[in-house]
Amino acid sequence: MVHPNHLHHTDTSHLSHTIGLAPQLVLAMPFLLALFVYIIAVIITHRSGKSWPIYRTSLWFAGVFCAVVAVAGPIAEQEHTDFTVHMVGHLLLGMLAPLLMVLAAPMTIILRSLPVSIARRVSGLLKSRYIRVVTDPIVALILNVGGLWLLYTTNLYSAMHENVLLHVFIHFHVFLAGYLFTISMIYIDPTPHRTSYLYRSIVLILALAAHGILSKFIYAYPPAGIDVTQAQMGAMLMYYGGDAVDILIITVLCFQWYKATRPRGTIQYSSNISHST
Repeated sequence: MVHPNHLHHTDTSHLSHTIGLAPQLVLAMPFLLALFVYIIAVIITHRSGKSWPIYRTSLWFAGVFCAVVAVAGPIAEQEHTDFTVHMVGHLLLGMLAPLLMVLAAPMTIILRSLPVSIARRVSGLLKSRYIRVVTDPIVALILNVGGLWLLYTTNLYSAMHENVLLHVFIHFHVFLAGYLFTISMIYIDPTPHRTSYLYRSIVLILALAAHGILSKFIYAYPPAGIDVTQAQMGAMLMYYGGDAVDILIITVLCFQWYKATRPRGTIQYSSNISHST
C-alpha cells in the first residue's frame, strides 16, 4: 500500500519539474534589475564627485544574491518536495535578503543619482499617506507574520505548488512583506514617517513571539501533505534561523536608539558643567 505522503511528494515533484523554470525567471528578474539600477546609481553618484561606501554596495550585492538563490536554482527546484529546503528559501527571501538590502540604503543612493526635479517627486511619494500606512510597524507586522500564518496554517501552502501565479505572488509577497517590516523597524534611508523607538521595540517583540509560536505550531501540526520529520526540521530552522536574523535587527535598532539618545545626554552634561563653573 502506498503512503499518502508518498503520493503527495510524487505529485509535487512532477509539478516542480513542469512549472519550475518560468516562475524562477519571473521571480529572479526584478532582483537582477534592482542590482543593475543600484550599480548605475552608484556610478552616477561617483561621476558627480560624491562618494558612496563600498560596504553599502556589498550589502546590496549580498541581499540580491540571497534573494535570487531563494527563487532560482536548486533551492527553488527542491522546495516543492522538501519542506526543510523550502524553509531555507523562506529565511533567505523573507528575512536575510530584506535586511541586507535595507542596510544598503537603496533610496539614499537613488535619490542622490536622480535629477533634482525627479528626486523631489520621489520624496513626495515617500511622504504619501499610502507609504505611511504600509510602513507603520503594526501594519508591516500583519503583512509579514500574518501572511506566514495564513500560508502555513491553511491549504495555501499546498495550493501554491499547483498554481504558477499563486506561487509567484506568494514569493513576491514574502520578500516585500519582509522588506516593509525591516524598514519599519530600522531607519537607514530617509524616512518621513518616523515612529518612536519604544513603539518599534514593542512591535518587534510581538513579531518575535508570533514568529516563534508559528514555528512551534508547524512543529506540532505540519502543513497538509508534509512529512512529519521534514516539518519538524523546517520548524526548527524557522525558529532558530529567524531568531538569528532578528538578533541582527535588534542590534541595529538598539544601536540607533543609543546614538539617538546619547548626544542629548552628553550635551546636557556639558551644559551642567559649564553652568557650575
